[in-house]
Amino acid sequence: MKTLITGASRGVGAALLDACRSAGHDVQGTATATEGLIPLDVTDPEGFGALKAAAGDRLDLLVCNAGVYLEKGQRIEDGYAADLWAKTFATNVTGVFLTVQHLLPALKAAEGAKIAIISSQMGSSERAGGNSLIYRSSKAAALNLGRNLAVALKDQGIAVGIYHPGWVRTDMGGSGADISPEQSAAGLLQRFEALSLSTSGCFEMWNGEPMPF
Repeated sequence: MKTLITGASRGVGAALLDACRSAGHDVQGTATATEGLIPLDVTDPEGFGALKAAAGDRLDLLVCNAGVYLEKGQRIEDGYAADLWAKTFATNVTGVFLTVQHLLPALKAAEGAKIAIISSQMGSSERAGGNSLIYRSSKAAALNLGRNLAVALKDQGIAVGIYHPGWVRTDMGGSGADISPEQSAAGLLQRFEALSLSTSGCFEMWNGEPMPF
């Protein structure tokens, strides 16, 4: 299976890259500046040339994992600056769309192509927490984008799934999180394999549990 993973230099993305290699995928990953990975800034519309070249004529699985969480510790009273909103949405939402848009010809050329969007339970409206307002809003938007792409691309034979990777022990999740990146990646890979047109638009946890929208 020919696979591309964005944001693959660390955390869940790096673990997914390793898991796909172990599973025998023809897999490549991207990073903003990491040797051995495809250079890509998902916020730059002009920077997708190397990614399109790597995808070639056909791509079976695209994993949109690149994301940022910039506002830890912000307060409503005096935080959440406008530039934090702009930077977060540029990566977590627009970056997902641009990646899909630029790789759509290669996905269309594959039989049974799949797109996996890494969102978060923090994007669920039913799990509002009253904090991390920018990150939560961006992940809710990524979830909405994925649901709409699932409808838009179904007739073209492309399935889209949206996933919560779990609370993972990474720089973003912290050392006290529930699971390791390897556990998350193993579960997510099983979800990607199970994704089909009949389940397109799903929002699931890394372990297969359905997530509330």
